Amino acid sequence: PTFNLQLQIMTPLVSVLMTAFNRELYIAEAIQSVLDSTFKDFELIIVDDCSSDDTNKIARQFESKDPRVKVYLNEKNLGDYPNRNRAISYATGEYIMFVDSDDKILIDGIENCINTMMRFPSSSYGIYSSKLIRELPIASKNAIHLHFFEIPFLIVGPGGTIQRREFINSIGGYPEKYGPANDMYYHLLAASKTDIVLLNFEFIYYRRHDGQEINNKLKYLIYGYLYLKDALKELDLYLNRKELKWLNYKNKRRHFVNLTTFLLKERNIKDFIKVVKLTRFTFKDMLIGIFQI
Repeated sequence: PTFNLQLQIMTPLVSVLMTAFNRELYIAEAIQSVLDSTFKDFELIIVDDCSSDDTNKIARQFESKDPRVKVYLNEKNLGDYPNRNRAISYATGEYIMFVDSDDKILIDGIENCINTMMRFPSSSYGIYSSKLIRELPIASKNAIHLHFFEIPFLIVGPGGTIQRREFINSIGGYPEKYGPANDMYYHLLAASKTDIVLLNFEFIYYRRHDGQEINNKLKYLIYGYLYLKDALKELDLYLNRKELKWLNYKNKRRHFVNLTTFLLKERNIKDFIKVVKLTRFTFKDMLIGIFQI
């Protein structure tokens, strides 16, 4: 008799994605924190975005010692969110988590996130929240109304989430045109498509340092306005006409206040005009922001 032997390639339950650009000071700690996890059924995908320091060299050292570590080097610099989408394309796990190359995941972080998601198999999106304490998943409409009208909780970075890989791919991954606010648009998109599981426990150590994108005031001023303007127009957020109108007015008012604060604090007319042009913020928008008319 002849036997047909088939080798079954086992895929990990979790793909941990780590995008990196010039993070030689922190990436070893970030990688080690993942490898030290109590949960072991993962792959760690590291995508170096053409670093000019030893980031890639350090990552390769870990790759040579642990088969779960897979390192990729981009041919050209993509930028933050295009690189996150590139990392997603390499993932094979059922779930995806992000650990940024300057952060660390707590030793039981992956395990706790997986255990929570396993309790709610119909949900595809879990997000960290320190303000809300809920056991059951929140339906899309309720989550969006809660975020806009009670407690804004859809505001964490990708590192504060766990998602099914198929879900991310089904909604097209992260947008790439809103700079550091790409995740804010994505949270609203995700919330409109699936129930939200609240992760009411710490699982990421978020490091603050001078080299972070969060320190780029201009980008946040520009894209913090544009992402919401577009989301309210483009996404089905279960909002009626009155609610949409109110949120649009609120966004204009907030942008006007932020613009004025920026001008008074920085006294930089050139950058002020740049923001006004890039956000296409008209005199009419300003009047709406002030008088809500």
